[in-house]
Amino acid sequence: MTAESKPLHFLQQLVKADLEAGKYPKIVTRFPPEPNGFLHIGHAKSIWLNFGLAEQFGGVCNLRFDDTNPAKEDQLYVDAIKHDVSWLGFKWAGEIKYASSYFQQLYEWALHLIREGDAYVCDLSAEEAREYRGTLTEPGKNSPYRERTIEENMVLFEKMRAGEFDDGASVLRAKIDMSHGNINMRDPILYRIRKQSHHQTGDTWCIYPTYDFAHGQEDAIEGVTHSICTLEFADHRPLYDWLIEKLPVPSVPRQYEFARMNVNYTVTSKRKLKQLVDEGHVDGWDDPRMPTLAGLRRAGYTPESIRKFCDMTGVTKANNLVDVAMLEHAIRDDLDKNAPRAMCVLHPLKVVLTNYPEEKTELLEAPGHPNREDIAARSLPFGREIYIDQDDFRVEANKKYKRLVLGKRVRLRNAYVIEAHDYLQNDSGEIIEVHATVVENTLGKNPEDGNKPKGVIHWVAAHDCVDCEVRLYDRLFNDPQPDAGDKNFLDALNSESLTILKNCKAELGLQKSKPTEPYQFEREGYFCLDSQANTLVFNRTIGLRDSWAKIKDT
Repeated sequence: MTAESKPLHFLQQLVKADLEAGKYPKIVTRFPPEPNGFLHIGHAKSIWLNFGLAEQFGGVCNLRFDDTNPAKEDQLYVDAIKHDVSWLGFKWAGEIKYASSYFQQLYEWALHLIREGDAYVCDLSAEEAREYRGTLTEPGKNSPYRERTIEENMVLFEKMRAGEFDDGASVLRAKIDMSHGNINMRDPILYRIRKQSHHQTGDTWCIYPTYDFAHGQEDAIEGVTHSICTLEFADHRPLYDWLIEKLPVPSVPRQYEFARMNVNYTVTSKRKLKQLVDEGHVDGWDDPRMPTLAGLRRAGYTPESIRKFCDMTGVTKANNLVDVAMLEHAIRDDLDKNAPRAMCVLHPLKVVLTNYPEEKTELLEAPGHPNREDIAARSLPFGREIYIDQDDFRVEANKKYKRLVLGKRVRLRNAYVIEAHDYLQNDSGEIIEVHATVVENTLGKNPEDGNKPKGVIHWVAAHDCVDCEVRLYDRLFNDPQPDAGDKNFLDALNSESLTILKNCKAELGLQKSKPTEPYQFEREGYFCLDSQANTLVFNRTIGLRDSWAKIKDT
């Protein structure tokens, strides 16, 4: 999880102290997502933390789906979450757990609360319940149904279970204190009626426990020792503890909270992410612009870079906003060290090397990676006609321009020095072809006449390359806090978050690429083969440099 020399964060300190004190024989953590959407970068922090703590201290971590709300859940999300956790490199203990597997036990514990006088069936409407609840500064007032007898509550709850009441007609509430300073303790709902089929249990149940009721009891059933939640659950901890105390649970877990990871230039509300998908603002949950793990994976992010990012941001008790540039740095650093190199011309411009024989071709060798001998060298076909990028040629240019200029020289990367002497234009005045000559004896060395080239450009051979599509993805939002306050996050959508380039020209070897396999397209950025395309499509993962940073011209 972290290097041994790195100071322990507060949760590591807690676990270490508990183990040294003999409080537990081993720690048990859990990652408990609700399967109502795809996991996002914020969930990655929780995955990394829960599984990482278990790994570091010789414990285990359960993957448990808190599937208590069938109206919003789907097997599609269950499968996606399992894939994401595995992809990040973590292994859960034993079989996957489901809250729905405990529904019978939870139901029996609800009956226990009723028999002990700690729960009652309430018939207030949702609107009435809000009125009775009170506010942060004013106490609530008791429901008129609060003093029903134990026998009456048992009968009514059984009728709820049998499906005799409509959705919303009744709920089961804990009997705690309607004047409590913590609103979560003002007779919270434990069960509600949902006559909807469940993705795991089918039509077995028509009442479902709330997350607040199920959470702690699931932890207790599984022997969880450290139930780690984000800070918004701190106010729910008294209820968590109250229920553990009131019920005959097999173990006593403890809840601890840490600050969730909020990243700028993103939204991580599942509701808002679903809205982006449903309204067609993006191409599904795995659109490379989405902050979902599926989207990051399709964009070319690696598990190592995401785990590194989680480590970089630290574990604290104070909420803060993390700069997305840290995530971009993590993937850029990872790919710089590990991605094989290749050349791809995004805006092709043909160059005819007029002094190179028409029938001649040769194979040049280029390193697979400048610092990695374990990444195989690649062969580059070379011939009379090549493609360079349109931006790499100008008829006239100032001294700052280090590429091909009419009458000037430039080096082709891993190949010869060439000198431009002519060009062709179409009827619109656009340059469509450049004529140049190869400077002799410049393969791997400078010209013998001492006239050195000013720069280096990338290229591919026209006779032996592959056509491909390149998608230039950028940040989905142009506002660092797109949903802050009363903002409509859709107003902050970046209209330039996707640029599609057709008929790009790439090294022939790229046609053997595997989905999400990373490459550095030299001088362009980091790319990977799109996992959802039927043709050769490359997605930009990240540029070579931070294009969003304010860089002064020098």
